Amino acid sequence: MKKLTLPLFALATWAASPLYANAATPSFVAAEQTRIMQILPEPPAADSAVTRDELALLHRLQDGRTAQQAAQAVADDRDESIFIYRDVLGDKFNAALLPVTAAFSARVKNDEEINTLPAKQGYHRVRPYNLDKTLQPICKTKTKDDSYPSGHTTAGYLQALALIELVPEKRDAILARAASYGNNRLVCGVHYPSDVQASKLLAYSVHAVMANNPQYQKEMDAARSELRKALGLPPMSVN
Repeated sequence: MKKLTLPLFALATWAASPLYANAATPSFVAAEQTRIMQILPEPPAADSAVTRDELALLHRLQDGRTAQQAAQAVADDRDESIFIYRDVLGDKFNAALLPVTAAFSARVKNDEEINTLPAKQGYHRVRPYNLDKTLQPICKTKTKDDSYPSGHTTAGYLQALALIELVPEKRDAILARAASYGNNRLVCGVHYPSDVQASKLLAYSVHAVMANNPQYQKEMDAARSELRKALGLPPMSVN
């Protein structure tokens, strides 16, 4: 019973907060629909053995990361759009050539922040580099305690799941890229592994709701038509 007290209290606190009152308008999925504080487990405590093990892993990644790995992690840190999957779909997959797809991506991304906010505010997990000052992150850092879950990873998987609906032929490659995108938050040194794991769970939960939204379906159909034509792929028959 004690384990449920914190999430419920945190949810109530979040819902009453000024930031929640001023939250952006959801494109397709409101936070009340996903109930993230009831979905995600509590993050490991800062003084727990799990967190110590996670910090040790971040140190190993820091010590072993190559210049190429670091460059990719930094590039991923700067982009949360659907076009992180350019290396899967090729050079024609870019915002300039695909304005409808770009607009669709931005609206999907909008719902990442809305749906991660309750847990970020409710759990106030200290960023790993703020807990362990010997870590040397290579990506953008914060003083705010909002490590759990990872917004970038949630966005990456949300964009992946949306893109799979547009180009299902590339499903496995898209999911592999989503996994590497999430792992790059660890290479950056800005998140714990459990942050990334929670984000994947959240993204799948948000997308399950999103996929049933008629407006999402309408915008997805338009993006699919534009993208498949640009890539020279045949139209899809949708049941």
